Amino acid sequence: MKLIGIEEHFLTVEIRDAWHSLQLEALDPSVAFHSGAIEGRLLDLAEKRLVLMDETGLDVQVLSLTTPGLHDFGAESVTLARRANDLLAEAVARNPTRFQALATLPVAMPEEAAEELDRCVRTLGFKGTMLCGRVGARNLDHPDLMPIFDCAHTLRVPILLHPRVPAVAVRDAYYSGFKPQVNAAFATYGLGWHYDAGIQFIRLVLSGLFDRLPALQVILGHWGELVVFYAERLAAMDSVSGLAHSMSTYLRRNLYLTASGMFLPHYLARAREVVGEDRLLFSTDFPYQYRQGGDAKRFLENCGLTDSAKAQFAHGNWMRLTGDSPENSE
Repeated sequence: MKLIGIEEHFLTVEIRDAWHSLQLEALDPSVAFHSGAIEGRLLDLAEKRLVLMDETGLDVQVLSLTTPGLHDFGAESVTLARRANDLLAEAVARNPTRFQALATLPVAMPEEAAEELDRCVRTLGFKGTMLCGRVGARNLDHPDLMPIFDCAHTLRVPILLHPRVPAVAVRDAYYSGFKPQVNAAFATYGLGWHYDAGIQFIRLVLSGLFDRLPALQVILGHWGELVVFYAERLAAMDSVSGLAHSMSTYLRRNLYLTASGMFLPHYLARAREVVGEDRLLFSTDFPYQYRQGGDAKRFLENCGLTDSAKAQFAHGNWMRLTGDSPENSE
């Protein structure tokens, strides 16, 4: 059964060096995570990556620039994004049956970001884009950023909404007071990343974005970045939101969920309950969640879904979402 991982990350030397030139590691502790073996795996878009894909049981990786992306850059991000996307397109062309791509965008320049998304989809054949939460002080529902969402809606391509570190004021208030390593972990992969990404999605809903762009599709990793586990409480806002539909409608109409390497059948069961089987996507969160021993394939085999639902989870839902032919998918 063909297995497609839709949240699999990469990095370029140019963007890594740009992060360090900006001294971004002083503001975003996640930059320091991209070192050693992790950095080597992020930078490799060739044979070593393919070997690890084969080992874990993954047939296709949908590649996206790792967090924090280009969210902290200004006008210079236009060129950085274009070069990253061209490099990624070359990697896909070398291995078209193994790699797909999500566009890297100069998000601080929304008009240019929309133009680059259009180029990536129409010219380079990319499947959508990934955003890493806030852009400077602006949450994703800020009116300035609407050209990006309008473009994705027009192109009918999904947006993977990836976590990024919470704002400094939030970290100081909620994720500090321990030794630096604990503060960094607490504010990122321990909890802060996931709250931040989930909140960004809920802000998009409450802003009325999906009433204005009803066909827009957003993907949340890590089984919904906590959102699905509080679906009932979120629904309590229906009486005051003023939206055209209920919160549950947006969760089942505009949201897809992916595993991000959290291979937990009971989390999958909750995700299925909230959004439905036809909105579950597979991913391993490479290289961060990579584990030896055929991990991805083994989880698929034992996830508790029927054979038909497994096929949709493994590849069918992604292929339908991105308009790919289901031929040769088995």
